Amino acid sequence: MSGNGNGAAAAEENGPKMRVIRVGTRKSQLARIQTDSVVAMLKAFYPGLRFEIVAMSTTGDKILDTALSKIGEKSLFTKELEHALEKNEVDLVVHSLKDLPTVLPPGFTIGAICKRENPYDAVVFHPKFVGKTLETLPEKSVVGTSSLRRAAQLQRKFPHLEFKSIRGNLNTRLRKLDELQEFSAIILAAAGLQRMGWQHRVGQGALGVEVRAKDQDMLDLVGVLHDPETLLRCIAERAFLRHLEGGCSVPVAVHTAMKDGQLYLTGGVWSLDGSDSMQETMQATIRVTAQHEDGPEDDPQLVGITARNIPREAQLAAENLGISLASLLLNKGAKNILDVARQLNDAH
Repeated sequence: MSGNGNGAAAAEENGPKMRVIRVGTRKSQLARIQTDSVVAMLKAFYPGLRFEIVAMSTTGDKILDTALSKIGEKSLFTKELEHALEKNEVDLVVHSLKDLPTVLPPGFTIGAICKRENPYDAVVFHPKFVGKTLETLPEKSVVGTSSLRRAAQLQRKFPHLEFKSIRGNLNTRLRKLDELQEFSAIILAAAGLQRMGWQHRVGQGALGVEVRAKDQDMLDLVGVLHDPETLLRCIAERAFLRHLEGGCSVPVAVHTAMKDGQLYLTGGVWSLDGSDSMQETMQATIRVTAQHEDGPEDDPQLVGITARNIPREAQLAAENLGISLASLLLNKGAKNILDVARQLNDAH
């Protein structure tokens, strides 16, 4: 009996080792939940692979006493993860797509964009204001947000409120809301609250998987996760933001919807206090059927994204829609609004 056991152990030792894919992520609870969801999808496609999570802190996780718009670093939540990817310490990295700049560093690409969850913002109230709305909060109530865009939009609609920067991961921000008397409410991404299982308190919503641009093996491995509709919507959104040079330091918003083969793109810019704004909508016909194109020559990036299994024509149409809408706003004077917003943000 023991002989059989030893033989089985020896066979297991000498048998083929399961290939390990190392997945980089931030250390926060939400980041781990998001990464686990991507790994679960990959395991369903590749049951013969083993996935190892490598968690690390990023610059954005360490600097918590400064508003995002003031730090001036474009890769706040991605740089350390990309260094690990560059040094071959991980094979792929999972991000909230909103954290990835529209221009990636050389050598990297977004190899997969997963199906988007709820893209909307959510307001979470201090326990003493449960049952209130932003409209019915008392005069001068303080609302916390880490986004200039959210603050500008809400200040325009609710001028009786004050808006203040709040930093930290979801757990930290909710603790600040509940335990301190500083905030009457905070604004968060609904998708993050849902992924944490905190719906009762109520990228964005899209997750992106970043890989080395020339790692064809990893591009093929993660490419199965591309959700065609989310991908094309994100290409249009990122093209719009890139052409406007929108980032954390200016209030820029974009929203997409797909219906009956039409991609609708709405974009807008705001002054810091929300008093001045500009918003337009455009649409384009997009075909979203999946296909597979062989060969690395078919892998040119669009706004940092590589997707060989989505028709190139559809990707280009989405990118052109984003550029066209941004150009329309710029021609109507958006650049002046954004320039003033940047100057005021830098001066404060």
